[in-house]
Amino acid sequence: MTVFLQQLINGISLGSVYALFALGFTLIFGVLEIINLAHAAILAVGALLAYTLFTSLGAGLAVALLGASLGTGALGVVIDFAAFRPLRARRAGRLASLISSIGVALILVNLAQILWGSEPLSYPPGTVPLRFFTGGGVTVSLLQILVLATTLLLLIGLRVLLTRTKVGMAIRAVAESPATATLLGIPFDRVVVFTFFLSSALGGVAGVLVGMLLQGSVSPFMGNAYGLKGLAAIILGGMGDITGAVLGGLAMGIGEIMIVQYLNSSYRDGVAFGLLFLVLVIRPTGLLGQQRSREA
Repeated sequence: MTVFLQQLINGISLGSVYALFALGFTLIFGVLEIINLAHAAILAVGALLAYTLFTSLGAGLAVALLGASLGTGALGVVIDFAAFRPLRARRAGRLASLISSIGVALILVNLAQILWGSEPLSYPPGTVPLRFFTGGGVTVSLLQILVLATTLLLLIGLRVLLTRTKVGMAIRAVAESPATATLLGIPFDRVVVFTFFLSSALGGVAGVLVGMLLQGSVSPFMGNAYGLKGLAAIILGGMGDITGAVLGGLAMGIGEIMIVQYLNSSYRDGVAFGLLFLVLVIRPTGLLGQQRSREA
């Protein structure tokens, strides 16, 4: 039982990062009904920006998280203006947007290689103190507490933003029906820009947290595996559903850790995606998703 609880804590820690990363995917999908595959590269850029802040400026963790989120948020706005807005103006289909996001992802990875190199980089020692808390036979590290606390604060902040503020109501209105929202005077393009900023900022923070969980080892290619896991999380939870993205991320993280503990580490991806396939066969819209019929 102690082993199970320990692995459950480890799974929640990993799953919270998946959930945070998946939120960026689901925000863009909820508003524009497109899958932004460049989001994985944004995660890597966020982790690398934090590396620069740690090493070049001697910044602390809070400053690095803030800098990475603002930097990737601004990058998300640039990506929207360069890759997605022209397609919206031409009323291009979703496939065109998907292909465009793949192109952006490749460009970002190549630019990251030019700026930071191709080899893995390490955060400075002591970025997060190696402290452990033990009770009842279960050990929790300070890093796990910081990861979970950061994720919870951002999730609560996002929920408050979307439900208690005018900009949040505007985002939800556009997600429900862009045409109706525009008729009501909601500035569609501004809402989209803010959504890209918010989505990319969350991706940048997730990148820093992933970097810390990887013992500070970051590279331009680190987003590849996490991009697939984040995409799987929103499909599992339900496309465009924030609560579903969180539950899907937690399910992926806990499932992976349990598979490694009780089966074999080589099965972690195969079994996880096998469960995803099974859920989609039974419920194609995901655990909390609903059939979407929006046409405008």
